Amino acid sequence: MGNNVLYVILFLWVKIHALLPMPVLFVLSDVFYFFIYYMARYRRGVVRNNLRNSFPGMAEKEIRKLERRFYRHFADYIIETIKLAHISQEELLRRANIRNPELIYGLLDKGHSCLILTMGHYGNWEWFSGASARFEGRATVYPVYRPIQNKAFDRLFIYLRTRFHSCGIKKNNTIRDLVRLKQNKTPALLPFLADQTPSKANLHYWTTFLNQESAILTGPERIAKKLDIPVIFADIIKVKRGYYTADLKLITEKAKDTGKFLITEEYARMMEKTILRDPAYWLWTHKRWKHNAGS
Repeated sequence: MGNNVLYVILFLWVKIHALLPMPVLFVLSDVFYFFIYYMARYRRGVVRNNLRNSFPGMAEKEIRKLERRFYRHFADYIIETIKLAHISQEELLRRANIRNPELIYGLLDKGHSCLILTMGHYGNWEWFSGASARFEGRATVYPVYRPIQNKAFDRLFIYLRTRFHSCGIKKNNTIRDLVRLKQNKTPALLPFLADQTPSKANLHYWTTFLNQESAILTGPERIAKKLDIPVIFADIIKVKRGYYTADLKLITEKAKDTGKFLITEEYARMMEKTILRDPAYWLWTHKRWKHNAGS
């Protein structure tokens, strides 16, 4: 099946399901949870191993309970992402609420044309990437992303992420595009999913993260220091099913003035605190610890 045909099929399937109201979609999510957890057993070994290593003092009964809560949330995340194909701007901003956007407004008013927003695979990051309408007229949101290998799925996610006037930037083009935006004094906010595992060639910084020696992505820090732009952390909270809030916290306004890896370490501590508040809402299906220190 060609990528164009597959894309049309995926697009129509997502569009049709996105027309359904959220309560109906959450019923489908409950069914989907049963399928992926009990029948397909999607990455259960990876999730269980990650939880055991991250919480070595937790009883096995509690690990299994946390595991099931994660998969329920994971099913919700998938359904909520599908809803992006039809959700209105007003409903999205209500369901993915940023409590203190004035932090970003203030930095833009000071003349900073580009800001880096570090966040993780926590809660529903897709909804916050799509909530760029909140900054309409002040800044354009440019989510930094890794292209998906399957071109049909990649095209679908680009459509979902750019429905509300955001413009994706491919990871490999980040510095080039950011330099251009800054030179043109284009107000821009760049969300980074900074909890991804660095490639083997980019294992530059290690720290203890969730009780394990972990390589932390240093790209946001290197870019921020190169261009001397502010770095903000988005602390996401799942309020209830289908509703999230984000508290924005300034890591630094002057990246060039910070010590080496200070921004990266501060991000790791903030992200860890977010996860520990309720671990069920982090993406445990990732093989986060596939590299060893010294490898």
